Amino acid sequence: MSRSFEASRAAQTTLFDALVAARHTYGAKKPILEDQERNPLSYTDLVRAAFALGRKISDFTRPGERVGVMLPASSAAVVTFFALHAFGRVPTMLNFTAGIRNLKAACELAGVKRVLTSHRFVEQGKMHDLVDALETLTDVTYLEDVRASIGLADKLYAAAAGTFPKQFRTPTKPSDAGVILFTSGSFGAPRGVMLSQQNLVANVRQIAQHIALDPGWVMFNPLPTFHCFGLTGGALLPILTGMKAFQYPSPLHIKQIPPLIKDSGASILLATDTFVNQYARSAERDELSGLQFIVCGAEKVREETHNLIIERFGDIPVLEGYGATEASPVIAVNKPDDNRRGTVGGLLPGVEARLEAVEGIPGGGKLYVRGPNVMAGYLTPEGGLEPPLDGWHDTGDVVSIDEDGDWVKIKGRVKRFAKIGGEMVSLTAAEDLACAVWPDSRHAVLSLPDPKKGERLILITDRRDAEGGPLLAHAQSIGAPEIAVPRRIIKVTEIPVLGTGKTDYVALQRIVEAELRRAA
Repeated sequence: MSRSFEASRAAQTTLFDALVAARHTYGAKKPILEDQERNPLSYTDLVRAAFALGRKISDFTRPGERVGVMLPASSAAVVTFFALHAFGRVPTMLNFTAGIRNLKAACELAGVKRVLTSHRFVEQGKMHDLVDALETLTDVTYLEDVRASIGLADKLYAAAAGTFPKQFRTPTKPSDAGVILFTSGSFGAPRGVMLSQQNLVANVRQIAQHIALDPGWVMFNPLPTFHCFGLTGGALLPILTGMKAFQYPSPLHIKQIPPLIKDSGASILLATDTFVNQYARSAERDELSGLQFIVCGAEKVREETHNLIIERFGDIPVLEGYGATEASPVIAVNKPDDNRRGTVGGLLPGVEARLEAVEGIPGGGKLYVRGPNVMAGYLTPEGGLEPPLDGWHDTGDVVSIDEDGDWVKIKGRVKRFAKIGGEMVSLTAAEDLACAVWPDSRHAVLSLPDPKKGERLILITDRRDAEGGPLLAHAQSIGAPEIAVPRRIIKVTEIPVLGTGKTDYVALQRIVEAELRRAA
């Protein structure tokens, strides 16, 4: 099943040429990029800055080199991304929240020999240990130092290149690498993903064909550009479709973000359920009310979040979407005028989907997707690329899709089902039980081996008074099977999350194992 998509244009356009085309379409002087420093850049400003910075970076890198980028969501991150593309280098976005071990492994896997970062970012984030570790593998270059070296000749070059960008930029092909990203690692070790330039441009155009976007809108993005949702949705989508992209360096600044959403004139907020819920609780009533809609990905949107937004700020749709790094990332998303809770909306145009039956899980199947946005492949330890077989990416998620592809429902990851007494039980559904009983708290469910029933469920929660009785009563009231109710509850101060707001199940597993050892 799939919907038609005008793929030919995407196949003929590189990322930098797509930027130049957007400048021509929406106006060279149109403000297109801004961050907390409040110095907006027009299309021409962005193109010139990319050429000026890229020329300097090209002095100490080689064509086709995978260059590490370790920056928060900011104008600098976007300029650096396009600066590398202007000179035929490959941005390799590094997850600075992943820890030293994962960060070093990412650099080794991608063959990164040079990392671009910022003195200010390292100082404010207290990342000196991280930089020290990276310097054992790579050369670390600070953008402040690079900018200080830009002289008159560089500025004159950038001015000329800004006027005739296609004559000055390094020629590349749409099939060439657009970015290297790393999967979230919420269930295991992160994998390196190469997305082609065609993949990224295609996903932008698929989204724009799926949802009518107004070039007068402002996209507020607090998500990191090392995450595909933040990169494509928060930066490339607005810039290539004429909207201003407002970048903010951390989604964790709960009190600072709502007033800035209002002050920046934001029309769309891009975030995850966790952060949207927190912003809504912190915000004054007029700080989010100017939004046209909110787009959430990376995790399920809770009923409580939908209701909270409506109660406090009016009828602002919270659009739940679904994606994967390997799909650039958006696969499906709801629409502002057709938004159905409990679904992730319809498949984007051009996305083909097929379901493979999973034993013991009725009413759906494991989702495979194919389309112009599906990755070039995974990086291999040998330095090669492992493309998806026949173009089909195995998402690892169990979903149901209606016949027209209009409504996709996520039942859970294949790995997130437990077999209890011979029955398959969704850990996501077990988490939903806890969310329904204690909507103001955060919950996660894991399964562990059990000698009698095969597996057993354990609820980890930050709810201090959580007990099994209310869970069981709620399950009975909605007709849920009792085997889906966790019998063991572990209470924690907070549920560990990744930099994107996703639950960190790897860290949770360690917490549970440590708790069970103490109790033994």
